[in-house]
Amino acid sequence: MLVCVAAIATRAPFAVLVAPEAGKVASRVLAYEANASVGFAVVLYLIVRRQARSVAALGRGSVMSGDVLLVFGALFCTVAGYFALQPMMEAARAGQGGVGFGTLHAVSVAFFGLKTLLVLALAWRLGPR
Repeated sequence: MLVCVAAIATRAPFAVLVAPEAGKVASRVLAYEANASVGFAVVLYLIVRRQARSVAALGRGSVMSGDVLLVFGALFCTVAGYFALQPMMEAARAGQGGVGFGTLHAVSVAFFGLKTLLVLALAWRLGPR
């Protein structure tokens, strides 16, 4: 989902709409993605936490496994990159705040990219051996 959002869903509106309208569409896509990411993070957390507890009960690891940390990292990137920065970006677009829109957008993109890498790492770790 993350790769499709980044590569297709947020870019396509700019090919057919004027920039302000395309930005609104892309913003809406990212809102859906952020909410879905929080839901997926909760489900993934329950799964990897259960696995970590099983492994820890056997004495072969900790309940705070690398998989749990990857899920928390991805969740942090969603919360910081969308829910914290989006209101700041709106304020910057309106000429308010001390940080420019471009800077905030770059930070948001960096969080999205990091989240994608964390989720890919988790998928690789949870995949069949």
